[in-house]
Amino acid sequence: MKNAISFAAVCLSMLFGAGLAVAASHTAPAAVKPAAKPAAKPTAPAAGPKTNFMDHSPGSLIDNAGAVAVLRDNIPAKVLKLYPANKFAFLSQVEGGLTTAKVCVVTARVMLLPVTPAVKVPLFRPGKTATAFDSQPGATADQCKVLARDKLKEATLAVVSTLVKS
Repeated sequence: MKNAISFAAVCLSMLFGAGLAVAASHTAPAAVKPAAKPAAKPTAPAAGPKTNFMDHSPGSLIDNAGAVAVLRDNIPAKVLKLYPANKFAFLSQVEGGLTTAKVCVVTARVMLLPVTPAVKVPLFRPGKTATAFDSQPGATADQCKVLARDKLKEATLAVVSTLVKS
């Protein structure tokens, strides 16, 4: 019992010391001055529509950031407005590489996928799909990466052309 009382006393002294205890008086609380208004923040430029771009490519030909950049650069705002990110996602996939005979073979695919309303994840039921492929004999690794980027752009523009009129 003695420990319980001393524990309570310590807790109360900590509350009073920190100024957290409520005074037991019936006086009206002191008027609280409103905080000064913060300085006006500079307005940021208007952001474009929210996007939902995904890439499912191995990093040998194009990295994730590069694939998303190709999608972002080639899908106009009009399409993003008609197919909002909360309902649709754009998925890209680039496959291929150099064969032993130094032939660059590339396949690029872009799909428009619906997003499930409950879970908010893309559902693999493509609404629109476009695939572009090509090969280039005697190519170097850098030339093969350029070809992959070009084919991804071609597939992206093909999907866009089926969604809106130019």
